[in-house]
Amino acid sequence: MSDISRDYDKKKVVDILKKIFELEMAGVIRYTHYALMIFGSNRLPLVEFFREQAKESLNHADLAGEHITGLGGHPPINPISIKESNKHEINDILKETLQHEKNAISIYYELLSSVEDKVVYLEEYARQMIGQEELHSLEVEKMLKN
Repeated sequence: MSDISRDYDKKKVVDILKKIFELEMAGVIRYTHYALMIFGSNRLPLVEFFREQAKESLNHADLAGEHITGLGGHPPINPISIKESNKHEINDILKETLQHEKNAISIYYELLSSVEDKVVYLEEYARQMIGQEELHSLEVEKMLKN
């Protein structure tokens, strides 16, 4: 890292970025699965929503991977275990989606606390991702309301 960055635990930051990478890659699989499992009258807009979420998760994973390799790390190739509830009602899928988004927010906050006032580009990245994930959570919460 350049001399202008303040001291930070680079290994810890790379480990957090690896968790982000794994979670976002799991999101690609999760959201693609959800898009395939939607049935009923709201199918088309929900399929489109989940396919967009899958694409965004792939973009987020790619960005996290770039940060990992930029810091000299190696993005993990073995995916994290993705638990499936085998519940495919729309509300169940949306509840799982909300939990996934909250997990992402938590990990991005973990990154932010590790780089805040130390590495500006990673701080800005973490804040941007937190903002996006919090907006997604709000949207899913609205979708869950009757």
